[in-house]
Parts: sequence; structure tokens; C-alpha cells
Amino acid sequence: MPAKKTAVLFRAFQPEQRAVFYSCFLLPACLLVAGCSSKKTELAWTVDFPVIGSQSSPRAADLNQDGILDIVIGAGQNEKQHAKQGIIALDGKTGQLLWQQESTDQVFGSPTFNDVTGDGIPDVFIGGRRPQFYAINGKDGALIWSYTYKYQDDPILKYAHYNFNNTVLVPDQNGDGIPDLLAINGGNPEAAPYSEADRYPAVLMIINSKTGDIIAADTMPDGKESYMAPLCFAQPGSQDLTVLFGTGGETISGNLYLCSLRDLLDQKLSNARVIASETGHGFIAPPTLADINGDGFYDIVAISHGSSIFAIDGKNLETLWQQKIPGTESSNSFAAGYFTDDDVPDFFTFVSKGEWPNSTGSLQIMLDGATGEIAYQDSLGCTGFSSPVVYDLNHDGRDEAIISINEFDCSTGFTGNAPRSMVNKLLAVNFKNNSIQLIDEAQGLKNIFTTPWIGDLDQDGYLDIVHFRYFHYQDLVSFLGMNARRISTNIRIRKPVIWGAYRGTNGDGIFRKDQ
Repeated sequence: MPAKKTAVLFRAFQPEQRAVFYSCFLLPACLLVAGCSSKKTELAWTVDFPVIGSQSSPRAADLNQDGILDIVIGAGQNEKQHAKQGIIALDGKTGQLLWQQESTDQVFGSPTFNDVTGDGIPDVFIGGRRPQFYAINGKDGALIWSYTYKYQDDPILKYAHYNFNNTVLVPDQNGDGIPDLLAINGGNPEAAPYSEADRYPAVLMIINSKTGDIIAADTMPDGKESYMAPLCFAQPGSQDLTVLFGTGGETISGNLYLCSLRDLLDQKLSNARVIASETGHGFIAPPTLADINGDGFYDIVAISHGSSIFAIDGKNLETLWQQKIPGTESSNSFAAGYFTDDDVPDFFTFVSKGEWPNSTGSLQIMLDGATGEIAYQDSLGCTGFSSPVVYDLNHDGRDEAIISINEFDCSTGFTGNAPRSMVNKLLAVNFKNNSIQLIDEAQGLKNIFTTPWIGDLDQDGYLDIVHFRYFHYQDLVSFLGMNARRISTNIRIRKPVIWGAYRGTNGDGIFRKDQ
């Protein structure tokens, strides 16, 4: 069911920086009660960066120890270009640059935080193209170590010279007392679509977070490439660690796998179990874990690039339900929240109409977690690859989703002439009354890849929204500059923000009811 547009919360036009602020967050609950919070919703800061852009998504940690969370994001110039600002950290209070680290290509992963220097400040681990992976001192941005390809003669690691996506922490595996990193390297960008030629097996690996040494590694069981960031989790009440990973690409068949972390340590990924498959497409978007059948186990909800959706029982690995969105593709992860009127987590994401790179539009899809039925559908904007974030903005017991969309002539696809007109919008979707609220709007800016961040940066008990937009130039994926902004809202945080960033607030893809 398409949504209806209602009130505008906040509107800003770039690059002139004109802004209008509303004293009340105009969501339905606020409109229906007498009065709103005395705190005003306002633009806390906005900052522009020339030349660079980002295919990364921000995460937050207090790096300067002022009690306010700071923002870290991967960045870069256009593909295959060196950048002085390949990774940047912004002061959460002011938006000013805390530090920067150079990169040899685009850094599209999102940061993982882990203190390996012992100074009590989270250090930053982040990766990107050909094959970049960096450990960066969170305090000053100094390089701790970087991945160096030196494995030409190794039967497994010889393939690990492509892309690093997002990582997750795993318990200490080498006895130094510091959590280590689970990562996948894979995906040859020079391989032709629909062809199996020049495609090599991706490598799943555990990296020593302190030194960058490889603790364990193995290739994909089916010999396929992988673009999917792995997940590692233990079922509630268990100490056994399970790894979830996927193979295949935009035009290459693939599988979704489960294995034990022990299998990876023993180089026995051949023991991994296939839990879902897709022909002609692989699994790119990381799955979401949530208990949807009430048995106390995390179930797995995954979407293939061909928009086949699988809900898999975390206890017995049987299929709970399946769904298919025909004529579409998806590289966008599900966000989880309570969007319907029961206590079962539901799932919301984007899919793209048509076939990349000639996609002709976008659909927003919400699935009822209990049944897999499509409970909401809309067609706002054109194709984009950011993911939603979630919070109950109006405190009515039902979560809303915040999404970033781009409005332009969708018929041009991603390979035609650049659209002359481009508008980026940050929107809140209210699933209870099927309405849309405009949070922020910018003419001449775009956001194709970056998921917003929401949470309480300054610990004042009110929700902050941090999002990034990019100046439109030449084509949809080229960069000419970047705008970052923090909106300080009057929305009280009455319960924890569970899904406030890409792959959730904790970055591990797990929806925890009791978080």
C-alpha cells in the first residue's frame, strides 16, 4: 500500500545552506497530543568536504573522550584514485574533522571498533577496494597496520587480493586477550557480467586485530566469489559460534552458508551447510538475525540479489516462509523493527526495479515477520543502495523507518546521461497510518550508498540523526564532494535504539529484543 505524504519536519537546500527549523517534530503522535517537547529540532552542524564522496556508512564512538560520540566513515575519490581523505573521523559535537587517513582507492566498508592500543579509545578497522584493509588509531588517526598482499604462493590466500567488505569481531583466537576480526575478501571487478571467466573463490579469514596477521583462512565451499559481509553469532544460551556467509554476485548464482567458527579455524569450510540458493544471482546483502517464531533462537532472514527472500528457523534450519519480489534486484539489507501490531519483529528494505545497471526505480517493501506477507509497499525515488534505520519516533508502540531516497528521472538508469535534476530526501515512514514525513531535503545532492545513523550522540536523552549526501556530478556514482550533517531532534529516547545504523546499532546484524 503506498504511503501518503504529510508534514515536513526539516528542510535544507544545498549548497546555499538555507534552513527552516520546526519547534516540534511533526509526526502523528505529536500532532494528536497537546503540545510537544520544549526542546527544538534543529540542525546541530553541517560540514562540506570537496572532491571526496563515500560508499560507506557511518558508525559512532567517542574518540576524543569528551562524552559525545564521534562519527567515522570510509570515503575516497572516484574508483582507482588515491585520496588523502580515505577514512575520516568527525567530532560529534561540532562536525569538525578530528583526523583523516589516506587510501589508495575507495573505502566502502563501515568501521568496526576495537581497542587494540590499550588506551581506552576504540580503534578503527575498515576496508575497501583492491585490497584495502586498515587498522587506525582512534585517538589520532595514525595507521596501526594495513593489509599487505604477500600470499602469491599460498594455496588459499593467493586469492585474497580483491575487496574487503564489513568485518565483525570474534572472540580472541590467538591468546593475546583482544578480540579478532572475521572478514571476507573477494570479487574481481574486472570480470564480465554473466561470465564465469576470471572469477575466483572468495576467502573467509580471521585476522589478528592487533597485528594484521592472518590466523585462519579458507576459500568458499562452492568456489564462488563473495560480496557479502559475514556474520558471526552464538544462539542465546550457547557458547558455540556460528558463521553465516554468502556467495555469488549480481549475475552469478550463489548460496547462503552456515558453518561453525571451528570449521574455519580447521580450514574445513567444505563442512558448511547450504541453507538457501539462488540461480542467476548470489547473496550480496548481509542477512538479519531475529527470533520470529518465539522459540528463543535467532532465525535468519535473507534476501538474494534476485529478491528471493528466505526466513530460516535458527534451531532446525527449516524454512519458515519464503517471498519473492518479481522483476527486481536487491543489494540492500533488511532493517528489523516492530512495524505491525504484534510482538514479532518485521523487516523493511529497498529493492530495485529492472536489472542493474539499467534499474528504473525503487520499491520499499515491509514484510510481516510472522507470515512473510508483504504488509507495506511503496515506490519512492529511484534505485539506491542505502539501508533503513528504525526507531519508534512518535512513541505509539510501532516503529518507524528512516530512509534516504533520490528523486530524478529513473528511466536514465545508471549508465545513461546524468540526470539534470536531482533531489535527495531523508524520510520517515509511518507504517501505522501509511504516511511519509520529510525530515531533510537537498536539491542537487544525492545519496546512492550511505545508510543514515540515528542514536543519542551527546547523551542528552534525545535522538540525533546523522546523514551524508554527495554533490551530483557527471553520473550517479561519481563524486565531487560530500556534505555531512547532524540533526538534533526533540524525540525522547525512551527505549534503546536497536537498529540505528547499517546492520543494526551494534553492526552485527542481530535484532535483540532485550537490548
